[in-house]
Amino acid sequence: MSDLLVRLYDLPVSEAEPRLAASGITIRRALPPERGLIATWVEQHFHSLWASEVAVAMSQHPMTTWVAVKDGELLGFACHDATAKGFFGPTGVAESARGQGVGEALLLATLRGMREAGYAYAVIGDPGPVAFYLKRLDAMVIPKSSPGIYRGMLRPAAPSPANTD
Repeated sequence: MSDLLVRLYDLPVSEAEPRLAASGITIRRALPPERGLIATWVEQHFHSLWASEVAVAMSQHPMTTWVAVKDGELLGFACHDATAKGFFGPTGVAESARGQGVGEALLLATLRGMREAGYAYAVIGDPGPVAFYLKRLDAMVIPKSSPGIYRGMLRPAAPSPANTD
């Protein structure tokens, strides 16, 4: 899928954040001591490639990773400036927390963080839920941007069949 462009100076108001706060879910910037825990959680729930991006985002100061937390449990994360400056992502929400607005709240909190850092626009590289981004953010498709920055990227090899000799 082509990359998307988002105007950070024209972000919508989050409808999910007040509702999540009332249910005890906090959306906040990650803290340095949480780096290992968050990267491990991302690798377990999503992918090692995303865990690598999270480690980069959590190595910056200030950190460019936001988390959703309830009762000491990590429910989701979102990053920016991990693969490239001005890029949003990766982002993910635990299966048990999906459909509650956690992803939307993380998205908007992270994009506000980008705006506060001085960006006017954000790129969402190789987006997953394209329809959501196009509708919620009034994002625009960037022509000829696929495969974009990820072209030629090394990926884990598929597991080889077990040797039965």
